[in-house]
Amino acid sequence: MIGSIRKQAGWLGIAFSLVFCSAFADTQTIYINPKDPYEKFNRVMFTFNDTLDKCILKPVATLYDKIVPKPLNKGVGNFFNNIDTIPTIANDILQGNIYQATNDIWRLALNSTVGVVGFFDVATPIGLEPNTEDLGLTFARWGYTNSNYLVIPFLGPTTVRDAIAFPINYYAFTIYPYINPPRDRYRIYILGVVDKRADLLHFQSVFEQVAIDKYVFMRDAYMQRRNYLIQRNKELSDPYLSNEENKK
Repeated sequence: MIGSIRKQAGWLGIAFSLVFCSAFADTQTIYINPKDPYEKFNRVMFTFNDTLDKCILKPVATLYDKIVPKPLNKGVGNFFNNIDTIPTIANDILQGNIYQATNDIWRLALNSTVGVVGFFDVATPIGLEPNTEDLGLTFARWGYTNSNYLVIPFLGPTTVRDAIAFPINYYAFTIYPYINPPRDRYRIYILGVVDKRADLLHFQSVFEQVAIDKYVFMRDAYMQRRNYLIQRNKELSDPYLSNEENKK
């Protein structure tokens, strides 16, 4: 078993090296965007992650989507969304968004009890809308708003700010470090990754048709989404701000 894992890791290392070398074989053809100073590196990581997705994650997610009944698939997605509410609440508080924190606490409480540990989303129909927060957004709320785009192996698109925040957010606020034994922790985490990837399968054809340059499309989509969330959190800190703007 160990020998097999080492062999697979060796092949993965070789594949990574080939992708890395090929991506840098003709660096003069890559236009470096001043807003994306790590574009050479990022494109290499994007190619690596895209290859890994095509060879492993996408096939697994496709099989998962086919064999898991739709109601169960929906329940699993709800379960992981409920788990993600825990770090969201922590970051609501750190950002000073007490109004939003109250909403998310009620959402977690209802879905964890009436919703049977989150398998059923009973909070959304009564007006407790889902919300997602992480430490990267908290850093932005504290003033670290501008950060360069960065692509990390296995984790995918992020920024320097969000990459710094990710391990802190994981170990400080999520429940995964407290799940024992560790093998169960990794199984649950991987299941969550596969479930989220399966949800994205429905948008795969749109992505393939729209994106002329997949890297640029992914970068712009990610940065626009993060910028939207950063701006939105400024409004969440004052629940009356959006109402006043709507009256204008």
